Amino acid sequence: MLTSADIDRRLGLAIGTVERRTGVVTRHEETARTAAALGADAARQALAAAGRDLNDIDCVVAANGTPDQAMPSNAALLMHELGCGERATAGFDVNASCLGFLTALDTLSYLIAAGRYRHVLIVSSDIASCGLDWSHLDASGIFGDGAAAAVVGAANGSTSAILSSSLHTFSDGAHLCEIKGGGSRFHPSRISEPFAPLATFQMDGKAVFRMVGTRLPGFVDDLVTAAGLRIGDLAVVVPHQASAHALRYTRRRLRIRTSQMIDIFADHGNQVSASMPSALHAAIADGRLRRGDHALLIGSGAGVSLGGMVLCY
Repeated sequence: MLTSADIDRRLGLAIGTVERRTGVVTRHEETARTAAALGADAARQALAAAGRDLNDIDCVVAANGTPDQAMPSNAALLMHELGCGERATAGFDVNASCLGFLTALDTLSYLIAAGRYRHVLIVSSDIASCGLDWSHLDASGIFGDGAAAAVVGAANGSTSAILSSSLHTFSDGAHLCEIKGGGSRFHPSRISEPFAPLATFQMDGKAVFRMVGTRLPGFVDDLVTAAGLRIGDLAVVVPHQASAHALRYTRRRLRIRTSQMIDIFADHGNQVSASMPSALHAAIADGRLRRGDHALLIGSGAGVSLGGMVLCY
């Protein structure tokens, strides 16, 4: 684990600077494994928790924001790490940055309901640490590496269900949060500028916050109403762990009780697509979300995108 004090020492700052400015106490920094390898570990744990093995899975979805490479899909690399070998299993990526898990869950639920797939393995695994620009501490100090996974299938008569979901992308914010390198647009063969800076994460945090913050209350009201519920009916609210400021704003603006709010930010930081499923796992593990309870998943991502889902767990 990497503490904020460790980063203070690395950057030559007074001890306590990073924690005070970011709200993160400790986070994971992955220095050896790829996102696919990290995701494979989470996938094995999810399979064990679900009482399933790879033979039960007919679709593997990698819902990352930071893939290992431009090609092939991270799903293919993940399946290789899992030892899928020559077994014919569908595999593809869902790239929605921090909303990857939510987008994958929403999209695949229809394919499961239609009978196309029986059991889908969704894996969100991100290594943000290698692409941070430490000259911008407020945008870099919030991140941590991590992975989370879930096995999803038909409810088969149980009360578990997705009650409502919504995904909006406001493309006037397309360049507010980005890593420019890694594709054809800024390929080294097509540019005259140094490539290395293009491989680092850049964000106009204030502009992103304004875009999301003004839309969040109405978005959530519509989402919860569509599910036939009120905020007070929810056992938990599971937000993307974007930043300490974003979490405080979400709780205050939506009038969420402290007991409802799942906040793991101080101990994990922003794990990109892995943040939301990691927070969901924490809610289940500590007993705050039990079978039959209602939960709201809510978050934002690059694009700028806003997404949410109300489910009965």
